Amino acid sequence: MTDLQSRLHDIIAPVIAFDNEVEITDGKGSWVTAADGKQYLDFACGIAVTNLGHRPDHVVAAAEAQLNKLWHAGGAFLYEPIVTAAEKIVSVTPDSIEKVLFMNSGAEAVEASVKLARKTSGRQGIMAFRGGFHGRTMGSVSYTTSKAKYRQGYHPLVPSTFITPFPHPFGWGMSQEEANAYALRELEFKFTYEVTPGEVAAFLVEPMQGEGGYYPGSREFVHALRVIADEHGILLIMDEVQSGFGRTGDWFTSQVYDVQPDILVMGKAIANGLPLSAVGASAAILDAWPLGSHGTTFGGNPVSCAAAGAVVDDLRSVVPGVNALSEHAFGRWNELKDEHPTIGDVRGLGLMIGIELVKESNIPDPNAFAAISSHAFEAGMFILNCGPDGNIIRFIPPLNVSIEDLDRGIDILAAGIAAYEG
Repeated sequence: MTDLQSRLHDIIAPVIAFDNEVEITDGKGSWVTAADGKQYLDFACGIAVTNLGHRPDHVVAAAEAQLNKLWHAGGAFLYEPIVTAAEKIVSVTPDSIEKVLFMNSGAEAVEASVKLARKTSGRQGIMAFRGGFHGRTMGSVSYTTSKAKYRQGYHPLVPSTFITPFPHPFGWGMSQEEANAYALRELEFKFTYEVTPGEVAAFLVEPMQGEGGYYPGSREFVHALRVIADEHGILLIMDEVQSGFGRTGDWFTSQVYDVQPDILVMGKAIANGLPLSAVGASAAILDAWPLGSHGTTFGGNPVSCAAAGAVVDDLRSVVPGVNALSEHAFGRWNELKDEHPTIGDVRGLGLMIGIELVKESNIPDPNAFAAISSHAFEAGMFILNCGPDGNIIRFIPPLNVSIEDLDRGIDILAAGIAAYEG
């Protein structure tokens, strides 16, 4: 155990997990450097946060410039970066999003979105989807069902929360069409047996599920939610904290599917690692939220907002190239799937790809991930898992990764899979 690891265990609450305790001292682009000088290819990206890689020059310059002017206001007075960041973000969101509210984290933005929906609709029910991850705070964990352990020991949770299935075709052994039909039928049963549509303020959904298993919702399923929401006067909240800002091949997954959300939740990559999140909606919805009904001390921090503006600027030239990288990555992963029985499924959008590792009969194999992750670390690469069984590789390189580094990462993981299979 190194000195830093010893100090960590003495002073930091163990409830906060580190996937690896190697000490990282520097990062640039797709790479990070450890205290011993070893370099690692970082395909964890801070859980899909550093979409532009580490320390992108323009973002660093914008944050540093703001840091030397003003770094906190707390709502006491107006400052330019909060307005500019909002203007730039709204310029790339779906057309239905006209204004934003800044918060600190994805979980906080989710809670704000729910409060907004309840306050402006006059309804209280929230319909969330099984496998969704919306945060770990007391409110947001009520809507999180990607792993039961996240809710264990915290009941009773927020009432008037209803959970309905989200299409998981591979896990259910169904086609996408069959999974969509099953999930929509179960949603109708919710309305028949548990809560009437007129009591539901919002659907809260990740159009591309993250922590729950990297399942794309599919255009057809998300369109169906939009139709049902419109039919019953229900607001459609799309949680794109992980899938936003180019990760799935367009600025937001809602644009990939051509579905307009009523409320859009943003975070993670919004400032490439500086703490910031946002809730976006139409002017009509946000203007109906009474003054003082919600607030924040640090949300919309000037330095984070300056970084966010620069992130949008940089991503304008990066996002158009994501689908070409995605096509290359999917091509290689599908070839590997044909070669390796350990790969049960390859799915996702853009550079948000899930590789599900299985035993015979498609039984989840978390041991495979542990072995492949260990192999990757020894070879100089960081990866993360997802899914309730921890058996799915999150393949989330920076969006501006070079084709050489993209292939290097796939080669490392392919070697790990081959070694695991013996």
